[in-house]
Amino acid sequence: MKISSNFDAGSIEIVSMESFDDIQLRIPHDNASDFAQWFYFRLQGAAYQACTLRFLNAGECAYPEGWTDYELMASYDRINWFRVPAHFDGQTMTVEHVPLANSVYYAYFEPYSHEQHLNLLGQAQGSGLCQIHDLGFTVQGRDINLLTIGHEVESDLKIWVTARQHPGETMAEWFVEGFLNRLLDPLDATSRALLDKATFYVVPNMNPDGSILGNLRTNAAGANLNREWLAPSQETSPEVLVVRNKMLETGVDLFLDIHGDEKLPYVFVAGTEGVPSYDERIRQLEDKFKHYLMVANPDFQDEFGYDKDAPGSANLSLATNWVGENFKCLAFTLEMPFKDNANLPDDDYGWNGQRSLRMGEAALTPIYAVINELR
Repeated sequence: MKISSNFDAGSIEIVSMESFDDIQLRIPHDNASDFAQWFYFRLQGAAYQACTLRFLNAGECAYPEGWTDYELMASYDRINWFRVPAHFDGQTMTVEHVPLANSVYYAYFEPYSHEQHLNLLGQAQGSGLCQIHDLGFTVQGRDINLLTIGHEVESDLKIWVTARQHPGETMAEWFVEGFLNRLLDPLDATSRALLDKATFYVVPNMNPDGSILGNLRTNAAGANLNREWLAPSQETSPEVLVVRNKMLETGVDLFLDIHGDEKLPYVFVAGTEGVPSYDERIRQLEDKFKHYLMVANPDFQDEFGYDKDAPGSANLSLATNWVGENFKCLAFTLEMPFKDNANLPDDDYGWNGQRSLRMGEAALTPIYAVINELR
């Protein structure tokens, strides 16, 4: 029996593995911070053995509530992922599984590798409708790439989409893949109509360093990028700095920041009701957007989500609040679950990459619904 995690986004700490029925593990912290929740590792040599995996420090992780009603993800080929039941007693998460092959992977959520990320960029550019722009470097020197889709004329509306500020929230890049698939489809009437009026700016992965390092929430310098928007620095949050500078150059008429939530088993959005400039126009745009997203994809709902900020109390270091306030525009944080969607549960797959991708495709419909009212 062997456990390894020395690969892209791999992360686990082995405590003991003396027998198949007592594999003891710990979930590591992000490389430069105290956040711990993401894991991804490979188990070999355990085919047809009744394995019991115990994550000893689950109760000490960043979001212990995230383990309640949670099922971890497993795959034999890293393409097809399925759910494995887990039990959480408040401190230890226990998983019992009989692998059907000698090599099996376990992960907190379906990964989206850096190789997939690079392939996504190449496929988008190959459509002939998209340009790749280099915005700069991450802390560890990786590329920060922006996809620009549209005519880039001054009269165009400017629509921005960012994903994976928190690198372990891989469902966000699955969302972007679906979003781009539809936006770059020349036979999709909604896409063609949108591109007649708007230029889209898409950052599929805001945090490549954290993604490769196997971090849940921070970049290589230990910065939570979604708390850096008021005062990003070249030293600790260059990813936010370069994206923010580009936004100031282009302007923003609509902004979607794509995330995953550890605790809530729903798809939902958080708006900008707490920023000083929030007004009735933005509220009506929010309501219309949410209505049409529910129509486009019933996985979305608006009953459960975060508590709304009181007027004037928003934290402007968050991307959605900073963008919404600075550009007086419609701005949303869109959250998808690490668990299943409790409204439309799937016992085999839970919430996964493909459902996130479909949500990305669906997002074009509410954008089209509000496009003529954004200015």
